[in-house]
Amino acid sequence: MESVLTRLFFPAPLLIKAMSVVCVVSLGKVGLSEIRGKHMQYSKFLNIGEKKSNKKQIQVSSRTGMLIAYTPSFLAGAISFGLFPNEDLRFLFVKSTLTFHFFKRILEVLFIHRYSGGVDVESLTPITLSYFTSSVFVIYAQHLAQGLPEPAVDLKYPGIVLFLIGITGNFYHHCLLSKLRSKNDKEYKVPKGGLFDLVICPHYLFEILGILGISLTAQTLYAFSFFIGSTLYLMGRSYATRRWYLSQFKDFPQDVKALIPFVF
Repeated sequence: MESVLTRLFFPAPLLIKAMSVVCVVSLGKVGLSEIRGKHMQYSKFLNIGEKKSNKKQIQVSSRTGMLIAYTPSFLAGAISFGLFPNEDLRFLFVKSTLTFHFFKRILEVLFIHRYSGGVDVESLTPITLSYFTSSVFVIYAQHLAQGLPEPAVDLKYPGIVLFLIGITGNFYHHCLLSKLRSKNDKEYKVPKGGLFDLVICPHYLFEILGILGISLTAQTLYAFSFFIGSTLYLMGRSYATRRWYLSQFKDFPQDVKALIPFVF
């Protein structure tokens, strides 16, 4: 096992190993909570799965909340170009893909997505911190890898190709979702077109592919852990999303899976 890791990843110092474990465990735990019905409080799951309390919930609009969630990670990526200006080609690819990933998300929040609900600040805080710390450690782990021997198997170019496939597919399905509603329409509808006829969350599937692309481009333990953790969370969220559609639409097709066509 160790020989396989050394062929695929740069050696990782203790801090990166520890944060890699934290990343996988924390995101995996949130994904499991989604399956168990305890949801992050945003989008269609706002006020669902939470115990009633006398404590007043503080909410912001979904558009504002998503901008708050994505902007620190985008800034972390953008600032890294100034902090680490003379690093190698692989590091340039990692900084570029990560920064563009969050820049695209901000543009989608501003111009593509149509929102109907809000975001609970109590959920928004860990979401924002998770994105930000993950972005920072992907970049920092790459910085620490500078000067180390390259992995025996070079995956940065397949990683770039996979990133482009992921980000394009994600954008396409986000556009399909936005077309389901008119400007003032707040009602949810069963999405159609693209891979929506096979899975209810193809945008999550392509997001996973994009993050895998970043991971393969980086070839650091932390970037791979970020991919594993994100996959676990989005698996849980997609499972909960499919369950929600089944509960809300009597004619929802039973053969439409959550995330992976014909499988999950």
